[in-house]
Amino acid sequence: MLAEIITIGDEILIGQIVDTNSAWMAQKLNLAGIKVKQISSVSDDKQHILDSLKDASQRADIILITGGLGPTKDDITKRTLAEYFKVGLRTDSGALENVKRIFAKHSSPMLEVNIRQAEVLENCTTLLNSNGTAPGMWIENNGKTYVSMPGVPFEMMYMMEELVIPKIKVSFKLPSIVHHTILTAGIGESMLADKILSIEEALPPHIGLAYLPKLGMVRLRLSGRGLEIDALQKEIESYATQIVQTVKEFVIIEADVPIEKALLDMMASRGLTLSTAESCTGGFISHLLTKHAGCSKVFIGGAVSYSNNLKSTMLSVSEETIYKFGAVSEETVLEMARGAINAYCSDYSVAVTGIAGPDGGTNDKPVGTVWIAVASKTKSISRKFQFGNKRAQNIERSAINALFLLHKLVKEELV
Repeated sequence: MLAEIITIGDEILIGQIVDTNSAWMAQKLNLAGIKVKQISSVSDDKQHILDSLKDASQRADIILITGGLGPTKDDITKRTLAEYFKVGLRTDSGALENVKRIFAKHSSPMLEVNIRQAEVLENCTTLLNSNGTAPGMWIENNGKTYVSMPGVPFEMMYMMEELVIPKIKVSFKLPSIVHHTILTAGIGESMLADKILSIEEALPPHIGLAYLPKLGMVRLRLSGRGLEIDALQKEIESYATQIVQTVKEFVIIEADVPIEKALLDMMASRGLTLSTAESCTGGFISHLLTKHAGCSKVFIGGAVSYSNNLKSTMLSVSEETIYKFGAVSEETVLEMARGAINAYCSDYSVAVTGIAGPDGGTNDKPVGTVWIAVASKTKSISRKFQFGNKRAQNIERSAINALFLLHKLVKEELV
């Protein structure tokens, strides 16, 4: 089964709001075994909407529409759908009671425009909106299914999860879909593909392998479709095992989670603590760690020692080391890492110093030169990287590679 998503609203096309609805809906449809053929955003223009509906009906079996169901004149989706299907509108009693309930709850007077919110297409099944006044509509026409929903994200999400997805599963025989994600770091996409080429070529037609690269990381996603979910899961797990064994030195985790979350979970399960010593990353590593609930079980804190003076006073880096080798050096970053463990009494630390750019480089140390060190109480590892001249990318690459080196050290010491 193929689906198409159409989001309606001028505010999306001018960038006033970001269309998060489509990405969320695509994920839910995919999990239900429905492949999304296309995603489109259209303006609040009748002909544009009509053309999009006609085109979508030629590509997809089910067309999901969000937006344009509000009470104001610029919300034209309902009237346009009525024209498209050549039907009139009716007042749905359940939707009207819902509108009255919401206005009564807030002690607000109802206007005629609010009452018209309860109008739906004559040929639809009404989808009541428990979180708002605009009902959704389920329409079946010429072998195609159309679902119109509010554009307000939390209203649409409720309707999708509680009403639309269950109704789709009842109405259609859907295949099972299984995903298996392998997060890798420390290896580029091309080299990774070369190492697992024979495994990829052996995949059957109903199983696909996707490469999802990001700065410093590549997610591998095995996806399979079939009617027997247990057999499909075993088949995909077999191929995943082959991939992991082939590139195990670069594998972080077999799950769709970011690298810092995998690291935090591994350390938390063993009661280990972590501190940071950041210079050129300016606290970005700490930011990645603290995005996740429960990080305090592992992450103690750290220093953002941008100046040489703070490297010395906060992390006990020798002034002589900085004078002799420079702030961006192996010697300095190692002392930063050891200094963090001593200052913050953590089991592990990660330290970064470098030239993020776009200026500040020299012939010996051009922009993009970064030294990273990770340390435990008994061992330290350092590595030099040469990135490009883009500041934001250099900071992100530094953080991801630092977390990868730390993950590698912790994993080695736990064996």
